[in-house]
Amino acid sequence: MTLKKHNPSTIAAPAGAYSNGISAPGSGRWLHIAGQVGINVNGALSEDIEQQAHVVWSNLLAVLADAEMTVANLVKVTHFLVRPNDMAAYATVRASYLLDARPASTVLIVQALAKPQWLVEVDAVAWKSDGQEPA
Repeated sequence: MTLKKHNPSTIAAPAGAYSNGISAPGSGRWLHIAGQVGINVNGALSEDIEQQAHVVWSNLLAVLADAEMTVANLVKVTHFLVRPNDMAAYATVRASYLLDARPASTVLIVQALAKPQWLVEVDAVAWKSDGQEPA
């Protein structure tokens, strides 16, 4: 069983790598992923938005893999950027990790994150079917 994308023709089509809505049919398991920032496993943080974005998405993939999931299981992703001019570069990195997955998505430009050197933070919700059909 797979997630169902909801992009009705009566509203504007998604403007990027996302769906307007996602439903998870049947029973399964939910994964809520805390906000990931561009800090790598060694504690290093690049000053570059693209590098931070790659680390963010690598971290997200690692959490998904630990839960035996992939980007195909993402239901909702929220992206926080502190600089509007970083949107295009971030969107390119995001699309390279999402591939054909199109989770529901919200992008916010915020004044600041918890640490001033963080340029991007992403949290997510994923779902995986337990293989049982809905009643």
